[in-house]
Amino acid sequence: MRRALLLLVTAALAVATPAAAFTPPNPLAPRQWYLQDDHAFDAWAIPPTDLQPVKVAIVDSGIDCSLPDFAGRLLAEKSFVGGSPCTDTEGHGTFVAGEIAANLGATGIVGIAYTAQLLIAKVVTPDGTIPLAAEAAAIRWAADSGARVINLSLGGVRDVQDPAHDTYSPLEAAAVAYAYSKGAVLVAAVGNGDEAPSQPWPYASYPAALPHVIGVSALTRSGNVPDYSNRDPVFNDMSAPGSSIFSTFPRTLTAFNTGCPDQGYSDCGTADYRNAEGTSFAAPQVSAAAAVLFAVDPMLTNSQVGFILERTADDVNATNGCPKCGLLRDPLSGWGRLDVATAVEALAGPLPPPDHYETNDDAGTSAWTVWGTRDKLQATIDYWDDPTDVYRIHLGRQELLHVQLAASGGPQLELELWKPKTVHVDRASSKRFLAMQSISNGLAYRAPAGGWYYLEVHAPSPGFAPYTLQLTKTAAPEAPPR
Repeated sequence: MRRALLLLVTAALAVATPAAAFTPPNPLAPRQWYLQDDHAFDAWAIPPTDLQPVKVAIVDSGIDCSLPDFAGRLLAEKSFVGGSPCTDTEGHGTFVAGEIAANLGATGIVGIAYTAQLLIAKVVTPDGTIPLAAEAAAIRWAADSGARVINLSLGGVRDVQDPAHDTYSPLEAAAVAYAYSKGAVLVAAVGNGDEAPSQPWPYASYPAALPHVIGVSALTRSGNVPDYSNRDPVFNDMSAPGSSIFSTFPRTLTAFNTGCPDQGYSDCGTADYRNAEGTSFAAPQVSAAAAVLFAVDPMLTNSQVGFILERTADDVNATNGCPKCGLLRDPLSGWGRLDVATAVEALAGPLPPPDHYETNDDAGTSAWTVWGTRDKLQATIDYWDDPTDVYRIHLGRQELLHVQLAASGGPQLELELWKPKTVHVDRASSKRFLAMQSISNGLAYRAPAGGWYYLEVHAPSPGFAPYTLQLTKTAAPEAPPR
C-alpha cells in the first residue's frame, strides 16, 4: 500500500493554571486516560467561553456524521475517492475525529478541541488503500477551505538506506508545502513498525518526514515509547499517548457487536480498535492542541504554534517511564510529551518570532522572491523543522550583491549563493551551480551574467535561530569612455 492509515493490528491570553482543572461532564470521558496525561483542560478551572472556532481538517477514511458527539462540529465534508464522506467503513477517521473535536457535554466522549469546526476529507478507498493523488488533493482542498490545522494520521515508509522501499512523493511534498504556505499547521503520525521492514523502525514515515510537518510518536500508559512507534532523530518532533486509546466509532460497525452497550464507541468496535494503539492516535491529540492555541489567539502563525507545542512538551526520559529516552530531544520521543496547559500558558509571552517567508525551502518557484535594490529580511531557521531558507534575487550582468547575515544565537548558519538554472540547492548534482559561500556571515558577489540567483541560509547543526539578512545591490560600473 502506497499510503496507509497508521493503526497498529485575545482576552483568553491571561491564563494561569488553577488549583484544579475542570472535569468534562461527558459520561465516557473517564475512559480517556490520555486527557490527564496531556493536561488537556488544566489551563482552566471552568470551561472557557471565549474560545474561537478553528477549522481542523481530518484527511482520513471519512466519518460517521450521525454521531451526536459531532453535532455542530461538522463544517464541510468531501470524498476524493468516491462514495460518501459520511460513510466510514474503516472506522479510522471517526476514531481520530472524536479525539479532536467530540462535543463537551452530556454525551459520550470529549475532544481536546471541542469547539473546532471539522473539514472531513475522505481519501481511503473501499479496499483500504490511499491514492497519493487523493491525499494531495485533499490537503490542498483543506488549505483552500481555510484549515488552520490538518491532521494526517497516515503514512508511507521512509528508508534512507534502500531507495526501493522509500516512498517519498514530490506530489505529496508539494501539497504539504502549499498548505503550510497558506498558514496551516500540519500534524502527521511518524508511523508504525508493522508498516516498515522491521520494528522498531529508525525513520519517520512520510509525510511526517517532510519540512514544516509536526511528526508525532506514541507513548504507552506507563510513559514508555512502544516498539511499534517509529524513531527518528530529526523528524520525530514530539510524542503523545498512542496505546489503549478510547474514542468514537461508526455505528454501522459497532452494530455487529449487538451485546455491547456503548454503540458508537470503540469498545464496541472491531477487535483492532477495542484497545487501539498506533501513532495514528497520538497525532490527533497534537492537532487538537494546535487548534486550542489558535482558538485562544487567532493571530498566531503556524510557525509560532508549531514552535510552542514542541518547546513546551514535557521531556520523556528514564525518570518518567522511558528508560531508553535521553534527556531533552531524542529520536524516540522528540521534544517530549504533549502538554496542552503549558502550551496555552506560553501564549502569555514572549512569543517566538513568526516567519513570513515560508515555504521557501529550495530553488525555483519554492524560493521567496526579493525585489528592489535594498532589503532587510527577518526570518527564522530551525534544524529540525525548517533547516533551509532560499531567496530568489535577480542580478544584472556585473551587478554587485552585498549580503550580511546576523543570527540571534542558535547554530552557526551557512550562507551560499547559487547560480541561475539551479534546480535544487544542497544536492551533490547541483554543486556545479554554487557561485559562492559566505565568509564571516557575509558575501559580496559580482554577477558575471544576468539572471535569477538563489541565496540560501542553512542550519547544518541542531538549533533554532531568528536571523536578519541585509541585501544591497549596486549597479554595474559604467564603462570608461574610449
